[in-house]
Amino acid sequence: MGPDDNGGPPARSFWLRTPGVGEIRTGPLSLPGPADVLVRTLYSGVSRGTEALVFRGEVPQSQYAAMRAPFQNGEFPGPVQYGYLSVGRVEQGPADLLGRTVFCLFPHQDRYVVPASAVVPVPAEVPAARAVLAGAVETALNATWDAGPLIGDRIAVIGAGMIGASVAALLAGLPAARVQLVDVDPERAAVARALGVEFRTPEQADGDCDLVLHASATAAGLTRALELLGPEGEVIELSWFGDRTVSLPLGAAFHSRRLGIRASQVGSVAPARRARRSHADRLAIALRLLAEPRFDALITGESAFDELPTIMPRLASGELPALCHRIVYPGG
Repeated sequence: MGPDDNGGPPARSFWLRTPGVGEIRTGPLSLPGPADVLVRTLYSGVSRGTEALVFRGEVPQSQYAAMRAPFQNGEFPGPVQYGYLSVGRVEQGPADLLGRTVFCLFPHQDRYVVPASAVVPVPAEVPAARAVLAGAVETALNATWDAGPLIGDRIAVIGAGMIGASVAALLAGLPAARVQLVDVDPERAAVARALGVEFRTPEQADGDCDLVLHASATAAGLTRALELLGPEGEVIELSWFGDRTVSLPLGAAFHSRRLGIRASQVGSVAPARRARRSHADRLAIALRLLAEPRFDALITGESAFDELPTIMPRLASGELPALCHRIVYPGG
């Protein structure tokens, strides 16, 4: 193991070699330029929904470009280095960032060089170990901007995964609102309780909703979302179904009740805020929201970086249930 261009040990990164098979690779780092930062990773997070699809090789060819992560290396279906929840400490860079803990949309890698504009400082009141949730909370924030909930609304969030639970946590503070987190797994009730949200199974969920935010990535969940709407209610669809085809009952009362389905996707800032908020603004807001300790309930497991090749297959198959699985690096 020789030194890299920085005179230190080469960087180590997690790669999907072929669908279902991961490995840790070693390679050199480039020298940071005057507008770059060198970051030593403390923690990264596995976004189980999207990363599981990638790991299983289920990204449709038509979506290869749309699904690229900001600092992805390689191409789908593999070999590819994929991920976007990284927290580290700046070891080289501009004076205002040197020594700061920062969040970056970077894959699982122990050291990396990126433009200084690609990192967002983590507020002092937010633990670095919790800051790996910033990407999920940013997605949830964008979804609430897309949905436009009102005071007193009746709202259901279907799918108590990392994104759905984050959305429910943000909506829980809406005055006079009825917010339910809905999931087929009754064990997710503990997560809902920690977030301050009512939990319901699909059969127990209250209907006549003004809004339903759907994040279960199942046809059954989306069907139930339509069933829970009141007249002229709307479903905000957050799930990404990969290469699966989804069938929906758009007969019956769909038209007579004037129901709606609208997509929300984090790649673009929601139209309601696009003229006044940048991607960096949105991420900075998400990081400030993570000052609340209740978000720790979304981190349901932890492993060392070297364990990723054996952990990822278990996460992708569902053998190891998880919302966000945190990866710890030396020094983290």
